[in-house]
Amino acid sequence: MEDDAPVIYGLEFQIHIIDFDDENNIINKNVLLHQVGEIWHISASPADKGVLATCYNKTSDSKVLTCAAVWRMPEDSEPGGHESPDDSASTAHTLELLCHLDNTTHGSMAWLYVLAAFNSFWNKLGSRVTWEPTGDGKRVISLADNHILLWDLQESSSQAVLASSASLEGKGQLKFTSGRWSPHHNGTQVATANDTAVRGWDTRSMSQTYCIENAHGQLVRDLDFNPNKQYYLASCGDDCKVKFWDTRDVTEPVKTLEEHSHWVWNVRYNHSHDQLVLTGSSDSRVILSNMVSISSEPFGHLVDDDDLSDQEERRPEEKSQEPPQDSVIATYEEHEDSVYAVDWSSADPWLFASLSYDGRLVINRVPRALKYHILL
Repeated sequence: MEDDAPVIYGLEFQIHIIDFDDENNIINKNVLLHQVGEIWHISASPADKGVLATCYNKTSDSKVLTCAAVWRMPEDSEPGGHESPDDSASTAHTLELLCHLDNTTHGSMAWLYVLAAFNSFWNKLGSRVTWEPTGDGKRVISLADNHILLWDLQESSSQAVLASSASLEGKGQLKFTSGRWSPHHNGTQVATANDTAVRGWDTRSMSQTYCIENAHGQLVRDLDFNPNKQYYLASCGDDCKVKFWDTRDVTEPVKTLEEHSHWVWNVRYNHSHDQLVLTGSSDSRVILSNMVSISSEPFGHLVDDDDLSDQEERRPEEKSQEPPQDSVIATYEEHEDSVYAVDWSSADPWLFASLSYDGRLVINRVPRALKYHILL
């Protein structure tokens, strides 16, 4: 993508569905109208590609309310249903409302947060929702002020029923800033952040399982679970650091990155190759790191000597090679403003996107040399 030809992912009252044609290097787009209010957060169901959720602001009785709703896209607007790469040829469609997450009794209406979600601006942090990543898309956790709420979506997601809840307790005005549902443990583990702390929760009892009181020196912005190592969690925050934790022993992080020069808004593990970690920051940079030492393959792709043929026998110098080292693979500087979102493609593990405050969406690929090094 050229720097002077950014692709706009979304406007305040629109949702843009982006379809990237990798073979022809073409981006197709469909526009969905979101007429109920200004969008601050958007996420897609992990179980149904036609269902998404938004967090938005609306005005009522001279007050600005933060609301959340689940929607269904028209079939011809779902990913893969694009007709033209020309923006002028794109016809706006209307979303079908499935249900609201009505938790006004617990504080601000929930923000929506799932696998493809991205963070909002600093003054909009507070309430979120994360879908159960490995289920049927019928359970969500919402974070509203200091409350964590477990919802069941019933009747094809047309109704949200509150199943259970818990609250943060302590001095001051405690408020959640981020959350992530673990893909492990049969969907029973959720991690949340509030201020500088990171906490783990068991969804069966809605009780706290661990707490990292000072995980970061300043506000914790985002969390992500390692998809291949069930106890590993990444966090990032306003102290410009990215930290990796083993939730069985949270006294110290197992690794810390200090590559950014401003707030780190997002951290994302690659869905397939967990040594690849993306981060996005207010320093306008996206950094791709190779965290191989704490990955599920710390010695690279291993091949048993018994599986090698005579022609493929390892040379002595190959056997004595040092294990791969952690490193920054690449720093991407296509953005001219703060990067608020980074995420990996759910279809292609070597493709990722980033989104900045000025509306620029940049799609990049993992360097080919590293791709083949990991595969071979």
